[in-house]
Amino acid sequence: MCGIVGIVGRQPVNQSLYDALQVLQHRGQDAAGIMTCEEGRLHLRKDNGLARDVFDNEHMISLRGNMGIGHVRYPTAGCSSSAEAQPFYVNSPYGIALAHNGNLTNAEQLKQELFRQDRRHINTDSDSEILLNVFAHELANQSRSLALDEEDVFRAVAGVHRRCRGGYAAVVLIPNFGVIAFRDPNGIRPAVFGVRETEQGPEMMVASESVALDTLGFDRVRDIDPGEAVIFTLDGRLLHRQCAERWQRSPCLFEFVYFARPDSIIDDIFVHKARLRMGEKLARKLQRMIPEHDIDVVIPIPDTSRTSAMSLAAHLGVRYTEGFIKNRYIGRTFIMPGQATRKKSVRQKLNPIDVEFKGKNVLLVDDSIVRGTTSKQIVQMAREAGAAKVYFASAAPPVRYPNVYGIDMPAASELIAHGRSEEEVCEWIGADALIYQDLDDLIEAVQKKGYTHVDRFDASVFNGEYVTGDVTPEYLHHLECQRNDLAKSERDRAQSANIIGVHNHG
Repeated sequence: MCGIVGIVGRQPVNQSLYDALQVLQHRGQDAAGIMTCEEGRLHLRKDNGLARDVFDNEHMISLRGNMGIGHVRYPTAGCSSSAEAQPFYVNSPYGIALAHNGNLTNAEQLKQELFRQDRRHINTDSDSEILLNVFAHELANQSRSLALDEEDVFRAVAGVHRRCRGGYAAVVLIPNFGVIAFRDPNGIRPAVFGVRETEQGPEMMVASESVALDTLGFDRVRDIDPGEAVIFTLDGRLLHRQCAERWQRSPCLFEFVYFARPDSIIDDIFVHKARLRMGEKLARKLQRMIPEHDIDVVIPIPDTSRTSAMSLAAHLGVRYTEGFIKNRYIGRTFIMPGQATRKKSVRQKLNPIDVEFKGKNVLLVDDSIVRGTTSKQIVQMAREAGAAKVYFASAAPPVRYPNVYGIDMPAASELIAHGRSEEEVCEWIGADALIYQDLDDLIEAVQKKGYTHVDRFDASVFNGEYVTGDVTPEYLHHLECQRNDLAKSERDRAQSANIIGVHNHG
């Protein structure tokens, strides 16, 4: 999962891009990058780390220009090398930079096509570089003069949709032209755009989540439709067109459960209200499972589960309280590379307030259970803090299948619910009872049927149904071999060895 932003302004956009990346930091903590354009000249800064660490005053001064794009990343394809930080750039045609959120399911096929047919070289393992080169090739085929126009761009995006499979939301910067944004024909990954009026004229912005628009004072216009391309030109025009032959609204359900900030709106769905409804649905299921429950207190596992936990407690008529203090300088644990790192970070991230547990029957509420490592340690911490009983509730159903559209949970064998019953998961994490949200209830809570225009959700991590229709067992096996913890550890060791080798020969 990544965060993207693009701005065409009437004044320097470096500070606005940086501020947007800070707001989107929850979507990626591995690397950050900004590219700006000043009178046709591009300026780039990107590196591994949080946005606050990647950009200093000198970097910000050098990022000159009234338009630019930005990116925060954690890697799902490729590795954590700074060479794979985004934006990526190719100089032909026109000079094009791209930042991308998602994952291409036919990346290997595209890589071969780009080399054999398009005569383009891919220098990294990132599918974002592949997406950039596909777009660049399609644009080169469409444009017949030095003067690029919107028709060329729309036809190029249509070519991308014909060739690329998977989930993707992208922002593209072209010098002397503007910023382009587009979503995959299923709308799996989010993108929203807005406008800010200034004395010099309107400024336009696109971002992964609406909260970035809010923070910078842009008025949200709407989400980019699946398959649609939106163009912000340097002369202040806003152009848009549907570029896919077939499209449907199939946003990722896990965005609403976990990734998105609660103050965001995605595909016209208020994330905060969706999570309130998740808590209400979960409370009703708990009452069915344990009609005569003896729960004394409901405690959220910060931060994402708070909204659902408050709603659940209110519907149960049980006291809600904070029982864990979170160290905000530790990143999200399920996206950290390696099981050992995840185990260590849970203890560093959360510390229980013993008085809220001692002698009580507590219900711990989390947004989801992915690998189970965090849940198991939290249950143990609750018992060590003196809890008499520890119940556990998940606002999401069991995560049993890998994600292939840009969330780093590709190895089925590393998912605690894969091949296990709910009772077995409960025993594994050490809880007295485990209550999972039902998938139908989750969908109803998010969709609020009749009030939104979602056709279906990508719920593949819960039901194994992949909306792009091209995910085979062979592909999943290949993905698991490429991206399980062991494979990642081997790549990290190889990368470290290469760095040491370069230093030794430097």
